[in-house]
Amino acid sequence: MAAPARTERPASPAAGLCTVVMTLLGWSSVPLFLKHFSHSIDPWTSNGWRYGFSALLWAPVLLFIGVRGTKPSRLWRAAVVPALFNACGQVLFTLAHYRIEPALLTFGLRLQIVFVALGAAMLFPAERRVVRSPIYLAGAALVLLGAVGTALLGKEPLVGGSLEGFLMAAGSGALFAGYALSVRKTMAGIHPVVAFAAISQYTAGAMVVLMLALGERSGLTALDLSTGQFALLLLSAVIGIALGHVFYYISIANLGVAISAGVIQLQPFVVGAASFVLFDERLTPLQWCSGLVAVSGAVMMLWLQKRLSSRARAQALADEAERARAERLVEPKLAEVK
Repeated sequence: MAAPARTERPASPAAGLCTVVMTLLGWSSVPLFLKHFSHSIDPWTSNGWRYGFSALLWAPVLLFIGVRGTKPSRLWRAAVVPALFNACGQVLFTLAHYRIEPALLTFGLRLQIVFVALGAAMLFPAERRVVRSPIYLAGAALVLLGAVGTALLGKEPLVGGSLEGFLMAAGSGALFAGYALSVRKTMAGIHPVVAFAAISQYTAGAMVVLMLALGERSGLTALDLSTGQFALLLLSAVIGIALGHVFYYISIANLGVAISAGVIQLQPFVVGAASFVLFDERLTPLQWCSGLVAVSGAVMMLWLQKRLSSRARAQALADEAERARAERLVEPKLAEVK
């Protein structure tokens, strides 16, 4: 069954700008929430409660399309592989907060865009022209150089737990890249809100099972938090997992993928500023410069991808118009022959 029909609405730059800023702030809050709770609950408990609550928030979407009879027939099957990547990525991402500070972690996470490029070149032949572009490769090199710089140019060398944390951040970036690519590969044609609602159920199931198996007191330590802190834990799921994705989809609909994704690249700077205030995390000037290099490379890659895809669409439209014109010229001649 096809995905639910959508009514096309005129793009609203104002709505797009508002929602992409809300997405940026919401997703920037996630590392801050995780770091805050790293001092009071273990990572398995944190993930289990946050994703379990988020699954409840997304469940009405699935109930709605189920009642209406518009659920894509392949939805649950198509969501399995993306959910596996997402669950594994979330585990590494959360564990990293127990070893390094939020700003350094989010700069390391920028490596995700390089892994996306590599995966796209392998899975989607049409993407290879983009990935082979010298400008695109230069952008990828800047991302790598900048990420390595943020890791190596701090006041203290990355060793032991801090090195593990940075590698976990990079590893989660690779897994999140696999998540994005598998969504594109297996869930094409399914509305993104419906797709994420299904993925979130699988992810939540994995997180809850891990919490019950590995969490301290099977996750019950979260109930030892004060009422305000427990509410804050659930609020982090609402902001980062539920509303963050909704706002992002709205911003894409109004601004396009390239602009929305480009704005989100500012996340490490927002996290870094907030982490300085909240946790006294202090990156060196060279680390900030390296982070700027990494983000600039990511924006360069997104810009080129947008430019080349726009050219390809324009060429496809021109070819279609030419075919239509040729058909109009041929039809009268065929009528004369008859």
